[in-house]
Amino acid sequence: MPELPEVETMCRGIAAAVGGRITAAHRPRSHLEPIGMEPPLRTFQRRVVGRTIEGIARVGKRVVLCLDSADRIIIEPRMTGRVLVSQPPNADYVRLVLELAGCEVERLLFWDVRGLGQVRLFSAEEFGRRLGPDTIGPDALVITAEELRRRLGASRRAIKVALLDQHAVAGIGNLYASEILHLAAIHPAVPCLQLDSKQWGRLHRSIRKILDEAIGYQGSTLGDGTYRDAENRTGRYQQHHLVYQRAGQPCRRCRTETIERIVQCQRSTFFCPRCQSES
Repeated sequence: MPELPEVETMCRGIAAAVGGRITAAHRPRSHLEPIGMEPPLRTFQRRVVGRTIEGIARVGKRVVLCLDSADRIIIEPRMTGRVLVSQPPNADYVRLVLELAGCEVERLLFWDVRGLGQVRLFSAEEFGRRLGPDTIGPDALVITAEELRRRLGASRRAIKVALLDQHAVAGIGNLYASEILHLAAIHPAVPCLQLDSKQWGRLHRSIRKILDEAIGYQGSTLGDGTYRDAENRTGRYQQHHLVYQRAGQPCRRCRTETIERIVQCQRSTFFCPRCQSES
């Protein structure tokens, strides 16, 4: 967390910052360990102050602010980060502030409880080299069924594990991989190379359906409450989860089996043994 739906919601929530000129960039005083920043703050300030935000984009699970200099500010929320335009829930965890003029938004805040998020500033060349198609896979919202199968179909990895590979397809994380596979009626431990053409078709349709629905509900706010949108409002898709964090509860699809939990690559996976049979 956050995954594609949450980051897409963040991007849409800060859209009013487009056209804003950055008048200041600073890190509030804090006793906390600073988040990762590249380049160092003074260099970052020199390159962004006075520049205008011309666009906002998303690359996988990253928010990208496109500047009129062709530089790009990349904000990677990772586990608990949020990009806000409103007052944060706790000012102690504000990691970076961009003051703006000339738009409806007075400032953008990057808020992160655990401090695992990162802020980086890339030139156009650096952006292409480090976050271009040779590094990051096609976005999960636009990848075609043919490309999905081409990228994953020969892999011996379990399909759930493969879906988390950002080099193959960008944006899907642990939560939505479980939900996608349940909708597609595919067991999470099945090796990619054992899936047939019908299963690949279902998987592709399920990716788009689950992610679109989650975006429509402004993402998922889990029990720790850390994810909120740019206005500090909770997401609502958690109310529609069919398997994620529902181990021991009845499957909402077949209504006969209970949801099970297994661990794959040190991550929890949730599935229905009936709806997602291995056979």
